[in-house]
Amino acid sequence: MSLSRETEVIFDSRRGQDYHSANPPLYDSSTFHQTVLGGNAQYDYARSGNLNRTLLEEKLARLEGGKYAFAYASGIAAITAVLLTLKSDDHVILPDDIYGGTLRLTEQILNRFNIKFTTVNATNILEIKNAIQSNTKLIYVETPSNPLFKITDIRAVARIAKQNNLLLAVDNTFMTPLGQSPLALGADIVVHSATKFLGGHSDLIAGAAITNRKDIADALYLLQNGTGTALSAHDSWTLAKHLKTLPVRFKQSVENAERLVKFLSQSNEIAEVYYPGNNPTHLRQASTGGAVIGFRLKDESKAQTFVESLTLPLVSVSLGGVETILSHPATMSHAAVPEAIRNKRGITFGLFRLSVGLEDPEEIIADINYALKEAFNESISEPIAEQRFGS
Repeated sequence: MSLSRETEVIFDSRRGQDYHSANPPLYDSSTFHQTVLGGNAQYDYARSGNLNRTLLEEKLARLEGGKYAFAYASGIAAITAVLLTLKSDDHVILPDDIYGGTLRLTEQILNRFNIKFTTVNATNILEIKNAIQSNTKLIYVETPSNPLFKITDIRAVARIAKQNNLLLAVDNTFMTPLGQSPLALGADIVVHSATKFLGGHSDLIAGAAITNRKDIADALYLLQNGTGTALSAHDSWTLAKHLKTLPVRFKQSVENAERLVKFLSQSNEIAEVYYPGNNPTHLRQASTGGAVIGFRLKDESKAQTFVESLTLPLVSVSLGGVETILSHPATMSHAAVPEAIRNKRGITFGLFRLSVGLEDPEEIIADINYALKEAFNESISEPIAEQRFGS
């Protein structure tokens, strides 16, 4: 029987065979007993394999509609593994507004191995096609992108990749497997920062890479094992439990985000709102607009006062938690990008990213509204307590 993703994240196929508890036991061990010398034991050393990681990877594969999944110690570790499947002189096409950590990885670390990178406007399929060189091996995209929520047509890029015998990798962190299925759209590899929505509680760091291809899977496992970047048993155990509530968490966050988008779009203090749900290309390949929003203040000099006037959102890096998280890309996620490049790409001081959590959305709206009024020196007619949290 084929199970829905909502059931898949809860049901454990190994329950009743490997264990009988509601949750899998924690196999908190670095090494395993071997009964036959030279035998082919499934587990010997936890870096090479652990039952908790196996259980998690099986769930991740099924969620993304893939055959093979690999859990890493962070999202950037998963991205690194994907890029290290390449060799010296290979060429990769990247989006021009790629996550700052990925840009740092490519420009300051992987360039030492003579892997070549070209950045393009990934919303323009012709730019991607024109960037292909004789040594190009991989097209890597984020859609929606971070932090300007640019949308790449996955199906169109997949066709280009297949026509040119290239691999396509898609970062699906923002949308989760519940909102978008890149493998079904033609991608070869999907990556996640599982720290975000998959984990959902801001209490662990993890990454994942999923594929249907055995050759890619073999390369990813070699790197996971050989470079020691596998996710620990404890974090694998925790993440597998957190996945059980992903459907209800993501659904509620999306509903709340849609209400925040409406509010921000009508706010006089906001110059622009960025939301994938407003993009037709995105809605052709995804089932929802997601739970993360970008917005830009009309007066960028008010950014600090705006932040200081907030109460409810966690002002920090990261996203996808049960709490609403406000991030400032210029000083957080994209701080590694040189200022001139940030400004050219629109990642300026007045740009914010809002990952909408599970709180009462009207209370988040009231809090943001109050902070905007305070920052822009606009009077409010109600007392602060009522303006923020009144019914």
